[in-house]
Amino acid sequence: MGKDYYAILGVKRDADEGELKKAYRKLAMKWHPDKNPDNKAVAEQKFKDISVAYDVLSDPQKRQIFDVYGEEGLTQGGGAGPAGPGGAGGGMGGMGGMPGGGRGGFSTRSPEDIFAEFFGNSGFGGMGGGGMPGGGGMPGGLFGSMFADGMGRQTGASRGGGMRGRQQKDPDFEVPVEVTLEEMYLGCTKKRKITRKMPGGQREEKVLSVEVRPGWKAGTKVRFENEGDDRGDGSIPADIVFVIRQKPHGSFRRDGNDLVLKQTVPLWSALTGFTTKLHTLDGRELRVALPRGARPGAVKTVPGEGMPLSKNPSARGNLRIEFSVNFPPASAFAEDEQRKAHLRAALNGI
Repeated sequence: MGKDYYAILGVKRDADEGELKKAYRKLAMKWHPDKNPDNKAVAEQKFKDISVAYDVLSDPQKRQIFDVYGEEGLTQGGGAGPAGPGGAGGGMGGMGGMPGGGRGGFSTRSPEDIFAEFFGNSGFGGMGGGGMPGGGGMPGGLFGSMFADGMGRQTGASRGGGMRGRQQKDPDFEVPVEVTLEEMYLGCTKKRKITRKMPGGQREEKVLSVEVRPGWKAGTKVRFENEGDDRGDGSIPADIVFVIRQKPHGSFRRDGNDLVLKQTVPLWSALTGFTTKLHTLDGRELRVALPRGARPGAVKTVPGEGMPLSKNPSARGNLRIEFSVNFPPASAFAEDEQRKAHLRAALNGI
């Protein structure tokens, strides 16, 4: 069956980007080999597994293949990759710190690159001295390259120079994305074209796709790492963060996972009972019966007709219909004796 990357990170199968990052940070700090000198062999393997799991699940294309075919789909789906330390072809071949490691034709980032992305090049103070076996001949073991500059020299961070070797990352660049309540109910894809500055005055255009999942709420953020301007000065480009904004709806109001609909009914309908028809956000016609004797402010709750739950789309909140009663003027009763008689009969029957 292969390894379950969701289980390795301890996340659910619908975990979003933020949950994946949180899980990786926690486990990488716990199982880093330099923090487990008495249990280093186990820590090294766990650290590698954590890195591979995060690399796959944080990449939409790799994650989709893994969700359908499992680990074998990644290791065999696109042909074998180059052999890495230990002589294994494809699959895990590139995970010894060698560039271009393949998983079914997909490149796999090395554990030290992922760790540096989260914690900067300073890492743990003793990381460059011990390292992990299978580092591909890099100085200092598997994590040695985290402390070397472009010429291969050790930076101040690895020599005890503190934070001097750490790259600075530009602050996030947030972009609002407006979606309708129907799109939040059904899910949709929003494409946004970006233009980023590149070194030498060049510009790069790219289209980013924001996958809005059913049940997402306003304020949900979708992060695209390092897609901001590249100034070419050694700093890390900013992340572009799309922030979901909900457009107002003409009928429904969202309250958490519930939908709220206000409806005004004539007094006669409120007294005698009635059935109202409405259309749901996915276009279905829904009939809701209100018993007679409904008072102003009455609320009818329809279970399971609210918004999908983002982490469990098969489950839904409730629909709440809040009724108000339209009272006719007093003169209307005085001019119509028959209506008064009907009203008295209705009141006696309550």
